[in-house]
Amino acid sequence: MRCNRLGIGAALAAGTLAAGLALAPGAAAVVPQSATIIADCGTYGGGEATLTATQNGTQATITLSSSEITSPLALAQDSIASTLTLSKASGGTTAFTGTKNPAMAAGDGVSVGPLTGTVAAGDSLDAFGGSLKMVIFGFITVTCTAEGPQSPGPFVFE
Repeated sequence: MRCNRLGIGAALAAGTLAAGLALAPGAAAVVPQSATIIADCGTYGGGEATLTATQNGTQATITLSSSEITSPLALAQDSIASTLTLSKASGGTTAFTGTKNPAMAAGDGVSVGPLTGTVAAGDSLDAFGGSLKMVIFGFITVTCTAEGPQSPGPFVFE
């Protein structure tokens, strides 16, 4: 009798797990998850930057980090208001915004994000044709633009 109880319990557990997996929503994905650009930030310099994207349904986040684009001043955590505008292959743009950044000493590489935005299935977004606008201390505006398409290619959202 004990073997039957274990067998029934295992079958019930497996059935419950299978039903839970069948009802769970599918995880949305963005491809690629990471891309690089060469950014020109005018008088503030420029260089290679990495964009890292994630997606959860229609919500997406992008983080930009660079060891070549550096902070001209010491900056407190979450003190940069950033807007990353990406160009849509279908026309128009999509904006990702936020005030997330780590504390940075003068000369440190810049990192902003995660910046949040809304995407639709099939959106193909590229930094080339868009811009990153960072407002520091509420009055210093740094605008960076990509010098060419991101590599290995645009972010495509599911």
